[in-house]
Amino acid sequence: MKKSLTILSAALLFLSTNLQAQKATHKFELGDSSFMLDGKPLQMISGEMHCARIPKEYWRDRMKMAKAMGLNTIGTYVFWNAHEEVQGKYDFSGNNNIAEFVKIAQEEGLWVVMRPSPYACAEWEFGGYPWWLLKDSSVKVRSKDPRFIEAYKKYINQLAKQLVPLQVTHGGNILMVQIENEYGSYSDDKSYMDLNRQIFREAGFDGVLFTCDGADQMTKGYLPGYLPAVNGLEDPVEVKKLINKHHEGKGPYYVAEWYPGWFDHWGEKHAKVAAEGAAKKLDAILGAGISINMYMFHGGTTRDFMNGANMNKTEAYAPQVSSYDYDSPLDEAGNPTEKFLKFRDVIAKHLPADIKLPAVPAKKRTIAIGDIQLSGYAPVFNKLPKGLTSKTPLTFEELNQAYGFVLYRTHISAAGLLKVKELRDYATIYINGKQIGTLDRRLTKDSLQLVNVPKNAVLDILVENNGRINYGPYLTDNRHGITREVSLDGKIVQNWENYSLPFANLKGWKYTAANIDKVQPALYKGTFEVSDVADTYLDMRRFGKGFVFLNGHNLGKYWNIGAQQTIYVPAVWLKKGKNEITVFDQLKSGHTKISTLADPILDSPVAAK
Repeated sequence: MKKSLTILSAALLFLSTNLQAQKATHKFELGDSSFMLDGKPLQMISGEMHCARIPKEYWRDRMKMAKAMGLNTIGTYVFWNAHEEVQGKYDFSGNNNIAEFVKIAQEEGLWVVMRPSPYACAEWEFGGYPWWLLKDSSVKVRSKDPRFIEAYKKYINQLAKQLVPLQVTHGGNILMVQIENEYGSYSDDKSYMDLNRQIFREAGFDGVLFTCDGADQMTKGYLPGYLPAVNGLEDPVEVKKLINKHHEGKGPYYVAEWYPGWFDHWGEKHAKVAAEGAAKKLDAILGAGISINMYMFHGGTTRDFMNGANMNKTEAYAPQVSSYDYDSPLDEAGNPTEKFLKFRDVIAKHLPADIKLPAVPAKKRTIAIGDIQLSGYAPVFNKLPKGLTSKTPLTFEELNQAYGFVLYRTHISAAGLLKVKELRDYATIYINGKQIGTLDRRLTKDSLQLVNVPKNAVLDILVENNGRINYGPYLTDNRHGITREVSLDGKIVQNWENYSLPFANLKGWKYTAANIDKVQPALYKGTFEVSDVADTYLDMRRFGKGFVFLNGHNLGKYWNIGAQQTIYVPAVWLKKGKNEITVFDQLKSGHTKISTLADPILDSPVAAK
C-alpha cells in the first residue's frame, strides 16, 4: 500500500511539475527595433489560418505543417458571427473552440498573434459581424453607436473568458492582441479607436495591443501610443520608415498581413502569385529583421454561407468563392506547395544554425469516387414553409433570417419590364413555375422583360444572399433580399408572400424518385458507400448554382461561372460505409448522378455543358 501511495505521489508531483512548466510565464514587450521575449529579440515568422475554415480534426496537422515550414507563430482572426449567430447565445464548441485552437498551437511550440477585433474583413460574411446587427436598419456598426457598442462589449467579455487565460501574461502563448482591423480604410475617428482599446482592457486583455492598416491608411487607422503594424508593404526600408513615423521614431517592425497569394471572386480567374518572386520578397523582409505574418499560410475553405463580398464606389458587387485556397504555401487541403518549399528554404537561412526544421510531410492521399446516384428529388416549390404576408417584400433581416434564400411570391396579369430595386444579391424569376430568367447584382442586372404573361399568373422571385459585403464603405448598408421594391413597367407591385428558406440544415424535406425536367430549384439526394476514406473533390461542372451537404456538413457553394469548379471534401467528413450527399441547384435540373475527382479545379472559368 505504501509503495502504491509513493508511486501515486511521484506521479502527481510529475504531473504538477509538467503543468507548472507549461504555465511558465514569459515576458513579451516592445523593444525599440524588435519584439522582446524574456529580454531577447524575437523575430516573429508567422502564418495566418482560421479555426472556422479548417475541420477541427486537422488543426494539429496544420500546426505541424507550420512548424515544418519554419514558422514560430500563428496569426488568426476570430469571427464574431461564428460565435454569436443568435443574439445572446454564444458558441465556443466544436469548430468554434478558439481556446482549443490556441492550446494546440502552444502544444506544438507556436506563439499566437490574436486578431479578435469584431471587424475582421477576411472575405467572411459581413466582415465577421453578426447578421442580427442589421435587424434595426438605423444601427451603425464600426461606430460609437451605443446599440452597437453594447453588443460588442457583451461579445468581447464572453470571448475574454476563452482567451484571457491564454495570454503570455498568464502563462499562455498569445503574444499580442489586435484591436479593430484596417480601420483607416473605413474612417478616422480616434475616439472610436480608443473606445476599442478600453473595451479590450476592461475585458482583461492586459498584454500588448496593436493595430494594422494598409500603408496609405495608417495615419487614419492607428491609435497613438500603440504599435501600428502595416499590411501589404514589402519594401523593408518603407516598412521601417512608415512605422517609425507613427510610433515615436521606433519599432518593432511588423507586417501584419504579407500576401503570398490572394482570394477569388466568382466569375474571375483564380488568383496566383509566383513562388519565386514571393520567396525573394520574403528573404528581403526577414533579412531586414522585420517580423511578418503571411496572409494566408493556409486558407482552408469558407463553408456554409459564410463567404463575403467586396464592393466600393467604383467597383461592382463581387462575392467570393467558397475555396479559400488563396494560392497559399499550404493548399486548401493542407498540402505543401512549391511556395511552401521555397519559403522553407528562405526561412531556414534566417534561423540560428542549431535549429533544424522538421521533415516536410508527404502530400495527403486522395481518392476519386465514381458515379454517385442521385435518386432522391425534392422540388423546393412543392414544400414551402408557411409564408408571411406583406404589402411590400420583406428583407432577410425583417424575416429574422440570417443566410440562404427567400422566395417572394405575388400575382400579376400583364407583361412589361420587371425591375427589382436594390436586389441583394441574385434572383431567379418564374412565371407559373417556369424559370424565365435571372438577375445578378454583380452585373448590375436588376430588370427583366416579361412577355406573354397570362391573367393572374404566379410571379416567383427566388433571392439568394450571395454574401454580405465585408470591406469598404457599404458595411452599414448590408441588408439582404429585396430591400426596396418591385415594379412592373414602373408601377409598384404589392401584396407578397415571403417564404424563408435558410437551409441551415436539410431536415424535413421529403424526397421522391420522380425527377421532372422542369427547371425549378430542387434538392437532389443520394447515398454511396466507400471502403477507403481520403480527401476528394466533388466535380460540380455539370451543375448550375447552389450548395452541397455531405453527412450533415454544408461543404459550401458552387457556381458554374467558376473559376472554382470543385468542392473540397475532407477525409474526416467521409465515413467508411454509407454516406449521404444532397445537392441544391437553383439553375439546372434533371440531375441523376455526381462524382468526385482526386484533384481540385480552381481555375476553370467556364463549366462543361
